[in-house]
Amino acid sequence: MTLDPETDLTLTRTLNAPRALVWECWTKPEHLVNWFVPRPHKVVACTLDPRPGGVCNTTFDIDGTAMENNGVYLEVIPGEKLVFTDTYTEGWKPSPDPFMTAIITFADAGPGQTTYTAIARHRSAESARQHVEMGFYDGWGTVAAQLETYAQGLMPQ
Repeated sequence: MTLDPETDLTLTRTLNAPRALVWECWTKPEHLVNWFVPRPHKVVACTLDPRPGGVCNTTFDIDGTAMENNGVYLEVIPGEKLVFTDTYTEGWKPSPDPFMTAIITFADAGPGQTTYTAIARHRSAESARQHVEMGFYDGWGTVAAQLETYAQGLMPQ
């Protein structure tokens, strides 16, 4: 995959949790609600149907304000890759104001570890800059750490 430094933001981390478990945390609503936004914000609603064309809908509570994020999955390779976008909503209806497409990859990084890469692909350099100004690196880094901690809590002792 060729990345465009003007429009694509990338975050890669090695998580101390097995890939299958990290995948499960990304694809099951009962898990995703526990780590998907930086605390103290939270996910208050979540519907996931991880298959091409399936919904990927989340609602965040950000300081008492509900923020809906509705989209669809474009590509799903179990255990390896998720691609979802807010360009379309359920039934392939175009969104009036799309922001980005996310590409999430998972790879083994050694026993019990996952190389986790999150790419936010934007329609324009201006949108990407706006996302950086909103705190992409700190926010998505915090979420990766929360994902790791949450996944570790699911591991057998």
